[in-house]
Amino acid sequence: MIRVRRSAVIDAPIDRVWGVLRDFNSHTAWHPIVAESTIERGETADQVGCVRNFTLKDGNHIREQLLALSDRDYVSTYCILDATVPLRRYVATVQLKRVTDGDRTFWHWESTFEPPRGREREFADLVGNGVYEGGFAGLRAYLARGAVARERRTEATPMAARGVVVTRFGGAEVLQPGALTAAAPGPGQVRVRHSAIGVNFIDVHVREGRYRMIEPPAPLGMEAAGTVVDVGEGVATLVPGDRVAYVAPQPGAYVDLRTLDAQHVVVLPHDLPDEVAATLMLKGLTAEYLLHRTRRVGPGDVVLVHAAAGGVGQLLCSWGRVLGARVIGVVSTGAKAAIAREHGCDLAIVASEGRFADEVLHTTGGRGVDVIYDGVGGAAHAENLRAIAPLGHWAAYGHADSAHRPLAPEELAAKSLSVSNPVLFHFTAMRERYEEMVARTFDAWRQGVLRPDIRHRYALSDAANAHRDLEARRTTGQIVLLP
Repeated sequence: MIRVRRSAVIDAPIDRVWGVLRDFNSHTAWHPIVAESTIERGETADQVGCVRNFTLKDGNHIREQLLALSDRDYVSTYCILDATVPLRRYVATVQLKRVTDGDRTFWHWESTFEPPRGREREFADLVGNGVYEGGFAGLRAYLARGAVARERRTEATPMAARGVVVTRFGGAEVLQPGALTAAAPGPGQVRVRHSAIGVNFIDVHVREGRYRMIEPPAPLGMEAAGTVVDVGEGVATLVPGDRVAYVAPQPGAYVDLRTLDAQHVVVLPHDLPDEVAATLMLKGLTAEYLLHRTRRVGPGDVVLVHAAAGGVGQLLCSWGRVLGARVIGVVSTGAKAAIAREHGCDLAIVASEGRFADEVLHTTGGRGVDVIYDGVGGAAHAENLRAIAPLGHWAAYGHADSAHRPLAPEELAAKSLSVSNPVLFHFTAMRERYEEMVARTFDAWRQGVLRPDIRHRYALSDAANAHRDLEARRTTGQIVLLP
């Protein structure tokens, strides 16, 4: 058994270096000897126990398993499961430490292994120089490309963009394609070229002027995915070329190129397609906070999901069922009922003239439901009151049809109800919590719990028709605009 150690100082903040290295599959981007790599079984690249299966540029093939990962100590440990390179019992550890000045990182890399007898020096050199020293140089070059790009960004100029803007508050006809400008990123900002843009009912409300979140002329849109073009001063966690997605509290995603605050942007896992990411940021995170934070759902709960065939509704149904809840969905047509059942509804009720409470009470033996997830609005007020069980919780997270009417004290007291009006951006305001929500949502997608049903794709310039179809309830699942 021999031990090989190498150390280096990297001219980048520790969070930036760790942001790369904690991704067990990132070595294809920065290590010069790695050709192709995948994470087996669709697991996340930072999940302890995941296996990366990769090929070296010299043709050798290796499978390695992540054994430990500590974000607190900046340490990861992994081992070789099998390889065409004769290294037995190979176990390696990567550890980072902050250099005193805070802007640089000390990287220590070491391993123990059994080489073929008589070839100890050859394999010590292969690992120490070819793998470790080569890795140090590769990561420096990878980060330097971003550093050079950031340096140039201080002199960057605005870039031409295309998008769809609200010319005045009103119907879908006020959405008009046009030429725009994406400003050079300032301190703490990033410029992103979009590949997919999510469409949500909040966009309709902003367009109509119900939510005064813009002043025309201005683009709509809260979520998108794409690629980093450049970053501003002080942004250490993103580099040009990173695949990213975001959900932002300021509209502006209906464009092909956008500058926004980097705090809203997350790097995408290698295995998550852009279109899926663009639909999971707002809708997926909404399902996350409703099921896990607003009122934690678990076995034995009965939940009622309005618009169960819609973008958020489908995700609530599938995730709620996996959490152990019995899920009842409310939809407007038989076709949508079938879709809701495909996504986890135990019972999908086609609301005739807005009525569903009788069937809910019948199927629950007169008790009612423990939780109501209502993104529809005031039209369901009376039926919700009848359908909810004593001590139930009513989460009024949106109002696609009409505004919610506040519950009177006597209405609450009649069943000791609790009511919330949760807003996504209050949950995502803290970056640490935002990252937790994103990680849980992406994991749920990877495990097959969330299956975004992207049935409707429109060219960005055709955003007005996307709005018309959404408002006319001609859509189900998720809607994306493609620049």
